[in-house]
Amino acid sequence: MSFAACKMMHPPTGIDNCASGFITHSVADFTPKFPPIQTDDLDSDWPSTPKPIGPLPNLILTSANVLELYTLRLLEEASSRDSKTPIEAQRGGVLAGISGASLELVCHYRLHGNVESMGILSSGGIDGGKRRDSIILTFQDAKMSVLEFDDSIHGLRTSSLHCFEGPDWHHLKRGRESFARGPLVKVDPQGRCAGVLVYGLQMVMLKAAEATSGLVSEDNASSAGGAVSARIESSYIISLRDLDMKHIKDFIFINGYIEPVMVILHERELTWAGRVSWKHHTCMISALSISTTLRQHPLIWSATNLPHDAYKLLAVPSPIGGVLVLCANTIHYHSQSTSCVLALNNYAVPMDSSQEMPRSNFIVELDAANATWLTNDVAMLSAKTGELLLLTLIHDGRIVQRLELSKSRASVLTSGLTTVGSSFVFLGSRLGDSILVQFTCGAGVSALPLGAKEEVGDIEGDLPSAKRLRRSSSDALQDMVNGEELSLYGSHPNNAQSAQKAFSFAVRDSLTNVGPLKDFSYGLRINADPNATGIAKQSNYELVCCSGHGKNGALCVLQKSIRPEMITHESIPGCKGVWTVYHKNARSHVVDSSKVTADDDEYHAYLIISLETRTMVLQSANNLEEVTENVDYYTQGCTIAAGNLFGRRLVIQIYAYGARLLDGGFMVQELNFRPPNSEIGPSSESQKVASVSIADPYVLLRMIDGSIYLLLGDPSSCTLTTTNPEVFESSKNLITACTLYHDKGPEPWLRKTSTDAWLSTGIGEAIDGSDGASHDLGDVYCIVCYQSGGLEIFDVPNFTCVFSVENFASGKAILMDTFSPHPAKSNQEVVQMIEDVNAQERKDNSQKIGVVELAMHKWAGQHSRPFLFGILSDGTILCYHAFVFENSDTGSRDEKPVISQNSGNLSSMNGSRLRNLRFIRISLDTYARDEIPSGTPSKRLTIFKNVGGFQGLFLSGSRPTWFMMFRERLRIHPQLCDGPIVAFTVLHNVNCNHGFIYVTSQGTLKICQLPSSLLYDNYWPVQKTTLKGTPHQVTYFAEKNLYPLVVSYPVLKPLNQVLSSLVDQEVGHQLENETVNFEGMYPVEEFEIRIMEPENSGPWQTRATIPMQSSENALTVRAVTLFNCTTRENETLLAVGTAYVQGEDVAARGRILLFSIERNADNSQILVSEVYAKELKGAISALASLQGHLLIASGPKIILHEWTGSELNGVAFYDVPPLYVVSLNIVKNFILLGDIHKSIYFLSWKEQGSQLNLLAKDFGSLDCLATEFLIDGNTLSLMVSDDQKNVQVFSYSPKLSESWKGQKLLSRAEFHIGAHVTKFLRLHLLPTSPDRTNTPGSDKTNRFGLLFGTLDGSIGCIAPLDELTFRRLQSLQKKLVDAVSHVAGLNPRSFRQFRSNGRAHRPGPDSIVDCELLCHYEMLPLEEQLEIAHQIGTTRMQIISNLNELTLGTSFL
Repeated sequence: MSFAACKMMHPPTGIDNCASGFITHSVADFTPKFPPIQTDDLDSDWPSTPKPIGPLPNLILTSANVLELYTLRLLEEASSRDSKTPIEAQRGGVLAGISGASLELVCHYRLHGNVESMGILSSGGIDGGKRRDSIILTFQDAKMSVLEFDDSIHGLRTSSLHCFEGPDWHHLKRGRESFARGPLVKVDPQGRCAGVLVYGLQMVMLKAAEATSGLVSEDNASSAGGAVSARIESSYIISLRDLDMKHIKDFIFINGYIEPVMVILHERELTWAGRVSWKHHTCMISALSISTTLRQHPLIWSATNLPHDAYKLLAVPSPIGGVLVLCANTIHYHSQSTSCVLALNNYAVPMDSSQEMPRSNFIVELDAANATWLTNDVAMLSAKTGELLLLTLIHDGRIVQRLELSKSRASVLTSGLTTVGSSFVFLGSRLGDSILVQFTCGAGVSALPLGAKEEVGDIEGDLPSAKRLRRSSSDALQDMVNGEELSLYGSHPNNAQSAQKAFSFAVRDSLTNVGPLKDFSYGLRINADPNATGIAKQSNYELVCCSGHGKNGALCVLQKSIRPEMITHESIPGCKGVWTVYHKNARSHVVDSSKVTADDDEYHAYLIISLETRTMVLQSANNLEEVTENVDYYTQGCTIAAGNLFGRRLVIQIYAYGARLLDGGFMVQELNFRPPNSEIGPSSESQKVASVSIADPYVLLRMIDGSIYLLLGDPSSCTLTTTNPEVFESSKNLITACTLYHDKGPEPWLRKTSTDAWLSTGIGEAIDGSDGASHDLGDVYCIVCYQSGGLEIFDVPNFTCVFSVENFASGKAILMDTFSPHPAKSNQEVVQMIEDVNAQERKDNSQKIGVVELAMHKWAGQHSRPFLFGILSDGTILCYHAFVFENSDTGSRDEKPVISQNSGNLSSMNGSRLRNLRFIRISLDTYARDEIPSGTPSKRLTIFKNVGGFQGLFLSGSRPTWFMMFRERLRIHPQLCDGPIVAFTVLHNVNCNHGFIYVTSQGTLKICQLPSSLLYDNYWPVQKTTLKGTPHQVTYFAEKNLYPLVVSYPVLKPLNQVLSSLVDQEVGHQLENETVNFEGMYPVEEFEIRIMEPENSGPWQTRATIPMQSSENALTVRAVTLFNCTTRENETLLAVGTAYVQGEDVAARGRILLFSIERNADNSQILVSEVYAKELKGAISALASLQGHLLIASGPKIILHEWTGSELNGVAFYDVPPLYVVSLNIVKNFILLGDIHKSIYFLSWKEQGSQLNLLAKDFGSLDCLATEFLIDGNTLSLMVSDDQKNVQVFSYSPKLSESWKGQKLLSRAEFHIGAHVTKFLRLHLLPTSPDRTNTPGSDKTNRFGLLFGTLDGSIGCIAPLDELTFRRLQSLQKKLVDAVSHVAGLNPRSFRQFRSNGRAHRPGPDSIVDCELLCHYEMLPLEEQLEIAHQIGTTRMQIISNLNELTLGTSFL
């Protein structure tokens, strides 16, 4: 391997930082949702009227290099009873008049750098709360980016960048090269300044701009699209070393002063646990008053003698003010005037023995806690065990008298807490799922009656429990079952006299996390298809991952491609399309209108199957029976489309030359589109229907020649009339695609984007149909694409243009209305522009790219916005999301002429264009494009409203894909298992509950359902099985389809028992007497091997467990194939390597254990029997089978054993590594070994002399995490990942002189992944095109990619490239560094540089391209794509086919 590409396939999910702020809206934008009067009637039993929930800020999350901005959507109690929202929203019952809350995504970015810390620069309530907040992100070494929300692009833009790196700022490091942590940012609560601690001792002060001196002055603020965000004006540096501070632990800005005051926690002299008896209380805090104008920072007060384990400061909110210092065993409160302390356990010692410390009434350790404020005197702390504690400040005015700590509920292990608004708190986690919790504070009265405390209260309401299990994420779910966890009920006061407030909690939403991935294994799915070939075969496999930690430990099963659960299948050759339709007869319609909600559960009545020459009709309500002969459907030719009209009363069927309207099986009306006088000849061919779009009560038809017809339904008489809109008659432009969009709902969404005030207030409701049935019909629009690439939106049925975009096909980032009242006038300019593009394209010798299919849809949900999809003729899929941008200065100029045209026709509701409508392009980079087949394109986009409870869109074609809609974001899940799919439709009947039907290109019709055990709201579908312990390593036992894994869980043991085990037994007697006086319990990790079996639905089951001995840690588990010397046969056994962990005084020992695994005859039970056990010197940290022998890494040597059936006998050994093996890989007779400190070793095994030889090693020092062989054709390379988040590729080249006659491994490539890679898995690259595989022995056949998992929860892949492709992509990558505007101003090249953390390192060759940067190419507008391809001397088609081949070749799982 000389060249490779690194591609992230599953972005990180573990949340590192969370914060809340008013980013997309200001405080003033918020209208109170709940008038208190209304809430009063709802909760008459509530002790006091709950306060209306105030303005809700946004939630900002970062996980490694991903930045996400969410907004909080509430569901009021009154509306939830009759709303049709999905069940997920109503998790957790009713609390304070709210029955549900969920997070909705505003924007999502993958940055070129890991976010180290994040702060929210608040606007400080100036301008009456009209200003918005900004986000400050800091990045490794010393970079800061300030981001604000820009309404015009519906995303974040950078307002300022601050960088203190490079030669000019070298003096800040003071000669040091490595720093324990990246920059830490904290912001003044009033938003006057922010401080960033860089290089350990330098404080960068960022001064915020005053309200008037921002970049946008007050008078023209409105023209810039509304709100101004807080901005940074200037920066300067304070050297804390000059203030005599040496070791800074934390700092914070506190409340209640006129100028910003920064409190710094620092340690004067370092100490450690072994010296605490001599040197303790070494920390202090100093408060500096910061004057940003004078750049002065006088010390105003300080407090000394804080414990050495103080680590965090917490600013107490106004009006109390002051600061809390969190230590491992105490909590201290300090302000300028008073101080108090609370001891948490027996290790808390006062500074001098005379004073007595107040103690909490239970014991807790508080190291590594996170905290946030629920009210201005109650803080919520989350301890390292996942317990939530409430800390109350008992105060009189501003004087704090004492601190009180009480236990609340247990919850997820957090990495950060943030309060969102006045009644929500978000618990972000790297180790489990993050949860959003609503809290309410009763006056000493709990939300539930006290009787319900003891048993497991069921807040979830009356959902059946099975359904509930499926809806909630497994982490939050397990917490419910325990009976004491947060998800159930609030804390009740410990004693009646306590001054504590009682809080009630309800879990409202959770975000799935699959990290940290410690290890994973690759095995067959339960429903695998043994006959699959090619890419379809990938859907037979799944990735079984060890993720999480402690009580959040889980087994995550990841399946990138969806494999539906098949109910039945039928062979129907030559099938072109399938449709299902409802049928309500007219009589029942009136009765049914009251039961609108039952719509979702109505069964489909007919299934229509279109073949090449005929149409079949099946009745589908109960079981499928063919009724073709008994109905009046058109059955002599193929059907183009079918659907329902008039509120599901009638069915419309459209075929090549006509349409039929049917009531059930009886025809009501037939329409004929063929010109009456023409014979059936070539001329009539152009009059065939090419595509159809149905939006009740309209049907839009596009003929082969591009002409458009509209069938207009009359709801009262239930008949159709054909019209030919004259807008398109006069136009010279050929229409290539068109669709109808039905803007449903009581408040149609697109009306908000109109500039007509009369319209957007929604008074137009009264104009709707007189028959009363069409109240919520909303508006219908027609979207049309021309051959020139332009797109226009017309309203139906008047066909006045309300929105137009030139050159839609080029895929711009933002689409906006081009304000042309007369489309005919601007055609010349359009044509001129197209000429320029065509000239460029002629160099690219590709045909003109046009739009072949369109779809626009708004899915259910109170705040959802429409999506617009377009498929281009080259296979690109454009996806746009609509948003409203009120641009006030342009509206006034052009509006008047438009109004005057239509002033007489107000009822048409077209007084204005959709001026404020904009679309933002959504990246679909995980989707591999189709090769478009020649011939007439078939319809590929099918929108579904409910398949297994999910909504979204299905894309058929050669790479079928599900686009599922969650939280206003599309999740893209491919479905590879059946190859190309030609037709798809939903089916809901007795045997198939909310399922679907699809037809494969082989002509098989399959009726399926989505697997219900998977969570689809993740980058890949995932199934989590909670383990209630930490998983460490997993292996796949293929013969029996089982997964043995190492799990550890804490067990409380008496302290003297633990201490006695740490003493060497020979000299242990004299210590016995001393250890007796130790009281208390101590948690010790106990290990076991669990053997798990995959389950088709529901969590996986543990079939057997193998316990380890006391203080014995299982380090590795592997399924090994050994050659039995006695029977001369191969045996597959389970090998376990362990170590006794007994402290530094006891010599290290370990055991090697071999087990055989058998199933009994009826497969019900698994029998595990120990075949062999032996104790060895040194920890056994890695195992592998090498050509039938067992290779064991035991302490500082590796030993090769042969297996006799009852004994392991050593046959060879080698004294490497120096320290400790972390990973061991075998290919043929080669061994690759990674050491924890000393990099990698490359050995070979020779059978004839039975010897292990060291071929070469890397002489540098490197802390390895994982290693693997990379195979490309006949080249063998060695891949290693390290603790600085890099990967390196080495090669063994004994012929080159610089390899010191082959002793030294040479570096061939290096790359910074940005995450700790814990495991590589070698997988065969997939054939990208069928003809490649036929040539035997070509280099292409023996290529392997490496799939890797990281501690952030991300999964990526490194795949070899041939040199030509590599050079092309590398030159493209260099262009894209400048061509793309990168979020937060980060440079992708500097992010991917090898990080050596101050060690000497010779830079290796740059031979890995970064697909995270390359994926931006397809998001560029077409003109820029062509221009860049031209600049690097290639064509766009060539680049895109290279990128696509890479995606196809690595579409594992």
